[in-house]
Amino acid sequence: MLIPIDLPRRWDERPVPAEIRLAITAARQRIETFQDCWDRDAIEQFVAADYEAVYQTLAWVKESQPLPGNRFCEWGCGFAVVACLATELGFDSIGIETEPDLIRQGRDTLADWFDPPALGPELVAGNFLPPGTECLADDPTLPSLGHHSDSAYESLGLDLDDFAVVYSYPWPGENDYHCDVFDARAAVGAIHLQFAGPHDVRVYRKTGTRR
Repeated sequence: MLIPIDLPRRWDERPVPAEIRLAITAARQRIETFQDCWDRDAIEQFVAADYEAVYQTLAWVKESQPLPGNRFCEWGCGFAVVACLATELGFDSIGIETEPDLIRQGRDTLADWFDPPALGPELVAGNFLPPGTECLADDPTLPSLGHHSDSAYESLGLDLDDFAVVYSYPWPGENDYHCDVFDARAAVGAIHLQFAGPHDVRVYRKTGTRR
C-alpha cells in the first residue's frame, strides 16, 4: 500500500548549489539541441523535467526520510540527469533506459558531469518494468508497455525491491500505473518519487503489502 508524503512548506525554495545548477543548465542545453533535430514519434522522445525541483525534493527525502537502503533507480532515465543528481546526493544511483539513442545521450551526460565518468551513476539498457507487471495496467496502450527490450533487472542482478528510492516521469495517464508497479514490487519502506508536471512533484512511501 502506498501513502502520499506531504512536502514541507516552501520546499521549492531550498537552495540548489551553483555547481549543480551549472550542470543542469549544460544538460538542458544538450537536451534542447537533441530535440531540435529529433524526427521520431513523440512516444520515443525524451521530455525534460524540472530538474531543480526534482533535486530539491530528492535532497529533502535524503535528509528527512528513513530509507531501506541507499540504492536509487531512475526509470526511463533518458539523459540521466536525475540519476546524476542522485549520485551528487550520495545515493548509489542507477538509470534504466530502453532507447539506444537516449542511452548514448545519458553516457554523454556522465562524461560532461563527472571526471572520470565512472564516478557517476550506472546506466543500464533495458526495460524498467519488472517482468510480469504489464498485467497491472488497465490500458494496454500505455507508452510504458510499448518497450519490448529485456528486463534491466536481470542484467543488474537486482530486483525492484533492492532499491530504496525510485524516480519516474510518467507519460500522461501513466501515474497510477507507475504507482501500482511500485506498490506491487518495491520493498516496504521504499520511496517512489514522481515528477507529474510543473510545480507537481509527488512522493509516496510503500507501507505494507499491496491490497
